[in-house]
Parts: sequence; C-alpha cells; structure tokens
Amino acid sequence: MHPTTKKSTRILFAPLISFCNWLGENHPVALVKLRYFVRFKKMPDLSNPKDMNEKILYLKLFTDTSKWTELADKYRVRDYVKEKGLEQYLVNLYDVWYNVRDIDFQKLPSSFILKANNGCGKGSNLIVQDKQQLDKPKTLKLLEIWLHEKHIGALAAEPQYKNMTPCIIAESLLPVPKGHKSLVDYKIWCFNGKAYYIWTCSDRDNDGTEVMLYDRDWTPLPHYCIFDDRYRKGGLMDKPQNLSEMLLVAETLTKGFPCVRLDLYNIDGRIYFGEMTFTSLGGMMNFYTPEFLLLCGSKINIDNSVKQ
Repeated sequence: MHPTTKKSTRILFAPLISFCNWLGENHPVALVKLRYFVRFKKMPDLSNPKDMNEKILYLKLFTDTSKWTELADKYRVRDYVKEKGLEQYLVNLYDVWYNVRDIDFQKLPSSFILKANNGCGKGSNLIVQDKQQLDKPKTLKLLEIWLHEKHIGALAAEPQYKNMTPCIIAESLLPVPKGHKSLVDYKIWCFNGKAYYIWTCSDRDNDGTEVMLYDRDWTPLPHYCIFDDRYRKGGLMDKPQNLSEMLLVAETLTKGFPCVRLDLYNIDGRIYFGEMTFTSLGGMMNFYTPEFLLLCGSKINIDNSVKQ
C-alpha cells in the first residue's frame, strides 16, 4: 500500500510526506536520488541511464513531459484516443465535474465508477454497485478531497500531474470476467512505439494482486518477476484470442514515446482502454528483476527525447 493511502500511516508519516512533497516541488532530482537510494541501496545513474527505472527517471526529470500531462489525465486522454481513431475502445463516459455542487446522482445509472482524473488508482476510484445504497454526503466529502489534490505526483517527482486541472469522471462499471474476483489489467510495456511485454494484474483484494509477465507471443516469464505479498504469483492465463488487436491498439497509442505502459481490459473478447502510464511506481519498480529492468532499458531509445 502507498504510504499516503492508509489514514493511520498518513498521519504517522505526515512530516516526512510533507518534506518529500516540498522536495518534489522544488528539488525533484534530490528527491529521486534519496528515494531511489532508500529503495535500492544505491544511487541511480542519471547521466548514463541503462535500465528501465533509470531511463524513466531521466525522462521525467530532464525531458519535455508536457504531452504526458494530457495523456496521463484520465479525462483528457479520451480526446487523444479519439484522434487516433480508437474511440470504440473507450469506456462509456456518463459525466465529468469540476465542482461537487454540480454532481447530480439522479442522472447516473444504478451502477458506475467514479474516478479522479489525476489519480494514481490508490484511493482515487470509487466503485458504486448500487446507487441506492450510496452514502451521498460521505461520497461528496471524498470527492471534494480528490478535487483538492492539485499535484499528486510531487511525492515521487512526477511532473505530468503538476498542471492537471482536477476533475471527477463517472464511467460505466465494467463486468468482472468469469473466473476472476476483479477485472484483469493487461499492462502492455511499449518502447518507442513497439509492444514487448504484458504484465497481467488480476484477482485484487485488500492484501494485494495476482500478477504474471508474458512476452508479446504470450510466453510466460515468471523468472523476471519478484513476487511478494503485494504482488502474488498468479496462475497462467489463456492467451487472448485478440492479442494481436490489443498489441496494435497499444502501439498506435504509444507511438512517438520512448517508454509507456498502456493498460487495457479484455472482457468477453471486447477490448477497453484503461490508461497510459509514463512513470510506473515513479520509475522505482522493485517487482521486476534487475535482469529484466536492464533488458527493457536496452530497448528504450531516449536519444531523440527533447530536453527541458
């Protein structure tokens, strides 16, 4: 769990979180080096980045990330998907609000999902299975908090979130695939517009998620994963019959970017767009082996990235 998600932890570490937020706003390189050292017990090589983490860190610290702000925004990215001719893969949007006073629950169906456009997925999604059971005053207070989260990326020096205008979106609630306890995320790693690996996340619960890694031919690669209580080793999944279509969608949307994780859902053969992630775990992923991070890093060409 992220340290800012659990209330008791957030209170306990409030001074440290505030300091890291200040560093992220004012001295992002220093914050990145500090957090990287705490996690990996070594300093990142930002002058000559080699593995995937280091290249993500380099890109977010030293290159033009202005386009990221649009594409990491869960609302604005919809226009980009449409521009690429892929509107059919978007989840149905019911409404968008910039002020909680404008929310009219009467106009929403009985079930839906609420999201913060600048959220990271940890505490910024609310699934509503039955609107009649919804505590509306409590929900409005929660949404008000979301709307006041102006720069959720400061804690990890993620610049794409800084200039996002917070809003709340309501979308269709996708059905959970048969045989699973939650939606299956197909997180497709794309480097310079080509899809290479798919990381599946499924059967989420309060303790963690079941995960597995595959190559683009759907060969499982568990030896590249580091499993723990948070990311448990999942069983092997059947290869999606429309995998080639999923890869085409991912490559179409990530063309022109050195490194993007493109998230899709695939339910009963229908593909849905999830989101575009430019700084997975802030560029400090510790759930892959060093060998895999180096392998991915070797495929990421940052030579033509525009400097800040």
